This record gives sequence, C-alpha cells and structure tokens, in this order.
Amino acid sequence: MLTEFGLQIAPSTYYAALTRPPSARAVRDEELKEMIGKIYRENYSVYGARKVWWQLRRDGVAVGRGRVERLMRRMGLAGAVRGKTVRTTIRDKDGVRPADLVKRQFAAGAPNRLWVADFTYVSTWAATVYVAFAIDVFSRKIVGWRASTSKETDLVLDAIGMGLRDRRYRPSPGVDKLVHHSDAGSQ
Repeated sequence: MLTEFGLQIAPSTYYAALTRPPSARAVRDEELKEMIGKIYRENYSVYGARKVWWQLRRDGVAVGRGRVERLMRRMGLAGAVRGKTVRTTIRDKDGVRPADLVKRQFAAGAPNRLWVADFTYVSTWAATVYVAFAIDVFSRKIVGWRASTSKETDLVLDAIGMGLRDRRYRPSPGVDKLVHHSDAGSQ
C-alpha cells in the first residue's frame, strides 16, 4: 500500500494503526485540552499559555509549559496582547511608486552602490520611539540612522542624509550611481 507521503507499508500495518487505541499521550492531551479550555474561558479568554500553565500548576496538575503552548496552539487559543500594535509601513495609495531597480537581488560589488533602508519601533515607558536606518549592502554596515517619536518622512530622509554625509558620497561621472532601496511605505 502506498501512503500519501509515498511510503510503502503493509496493509495490515495500516489497518492495525486505525484500530489501535489512542496512546497515553493522546489520552492525556485530551484531558489537558478540557482543563485548558475551562481555564481559558473562566478568565475571559485573555490568558496566554504561561498564565494557563501557572493556573494548572496551582490546581496541582503536573504539566510542562511547552505542552500547554502546543495544545493551546492546536486549539486555536491565544492570550490577549497588551498595548496597541504599531504599523510602520503605510502605503501611499495616491503616491507614484518608483521602479524596483534592485529586483530582489541584494548584492553589491563595491561600497556605496546599494543601500537598503527601513525603520522599526521600540516601545519604551515614555513613548514609542521609531528608528530609521540605512545599510550599505556591500559591507553590511549601518551607514546612517535616526531616532524620533514620530514616523514622519524626515525620519527616513535624515538617516539617508547621515549616511551620505558620513561617507562623503559624491557621484562621479562614469561610475555606477548609488541605488537606495526601501519598502513601499509612504514615509
């Protein structure tokens, strides 16, 4: 008999597996799923795997946290995430998008031929801080960066400008130009 994975097994092995009683692990998993579901519902469906695991331990149930994580994933349960999510890439629907000169080939033969730029955020107690950076693909060095509490266009332009100043970049006639690549964000 040929299985869906292309393995050949004897028909008797296949039918024996169908009629075999569930393993001790599978039986215990089903018991734990019921307990996990009950704890999850009793706590307004906000508990994540760690809090569910702690509650099981307080109830005297010996189980590993990884097992609770695995079962919650299978059950489609996830804890509430605090804070609001931050979107850093917002497409400009009306903006004209320049051609992709890189075509997903992130390699450069010399310094200052290809820079890639992006920005991300760091949550702090005071505020969300956005950090923009430009990286020279050849050396993998950060050539420019800037941090700000707002994600305005100047944040990204300042990071690129820092790289241009620090590298003292001046285009020369007859030499390949510097290509700057970033995502499709409006910033």
